[in-house]
Amino acid sequence: MITEADVPVVYRDAWLLVVNKPVGIATTAPDGGPCLFALARALDPDAPQLHPLSRLDTQVSGLVTFARTERANAWAMDARKRGDLWRRYLGISTRRPDALEGDYRYSVGIDPRDPKKRVALAEEARGAQVKQAHTRYRVHAEAGPLCAIDFYPQTGRTHQLRVHASAAGCALAGDVAYGGSKRLTLPNGRILTAGRVMLHCAFFRMLKPTSKPIERADPSAWIELSLPPPADMQQLWRSAGGDPEQLSAERSPGT
Repeated sequence: MITEADVPVVYRDAWLLVVNKPVGIATTAPDGGPCLFALARALDPDAPQLHPLSRLDTQVSGLVTFARTERANAWAMDARKRGDLWRRYLGISTRRPDALEGDYRYSVGIDPRDPKKRVALAEEARGAQVKQAHTRYRVHAEAGPLCAIDFYPQTGRTHQLRVHASAAGCALAGDVAYGGSKRLTLPNGRILTAGRVMLHCAFFRMLKPTSKPIERADPSAWIELSLPPPADMQQLWRSAGGDPEQLSAERSPGT
C-alpha cells in the first residue's frame, strides 16, 4: 500500500505543491478510493485548496503539480493558455519515430469497446466524445532497440501521450493496453522486461504566480523542476546497452 511516506515533496510554496508520484497509484479517484490527491492532502493539510494541474495514469511516474489556492489554479490555467506552463515527459519505446521530431495531432475519442480506454482518430474528427489533441515530440536518445522520446503535450487529454505514441507506431514499452510489449528479445537472446508503462513526467516549467509586473527574461521569474526517471526505467535502458545518464539530460521545450 502506498502512503504519504512514499510520495516525496519536490517543491512547495504559497501557490504550488509538487510531488514525485510513484507508480501504482492514480492521481485522482472519482469513487473516493486511494489516490495521490488524498495523499497530497495529508502531506499539505494547510493548503486552502488542492487542485491537480495534471493527472498521471496509475502506471506513470513523475512530477504532479497541485495548485494550493483558487488564485493559483486560475493563474495556472491562464499560464497554460499563454504557453507559460509546459511539461516534458520521457517515454521509452521499442521503435524510433519516422522523424526525429514533430507533432502528433490525432484527435482522441473514447474506445467504443472499452470506455476506460481511448482511441486515436483523424485530426479533423468531431463529436461529443472526441477531443482535439496536440503533442510535440523529439527523439531524446537511442540504446540498442530502445528509443527514448521526449513528449511535450500541448493539450491534456486522457491517455493522450500513450494514444499518440501508439497511433504513430511507437507504442511505449510496457503499455500493453495500447500495443506496447512487456518483453523484448535482444539479438543475443537476452530478454528485457518492462513491468509497467515506460512514461515519466521529467520536467515542469511555469511562470511564477505574481501580482507584480513580470520580467519574463529573468530566470528567477520561472519555476523549473526536473526529476530523473525512476530505477525501473534506468535499468531497462542500461540492459539495452544505454547509459542512464542519457535519460536525465535536460532538453529545451519542443518548438
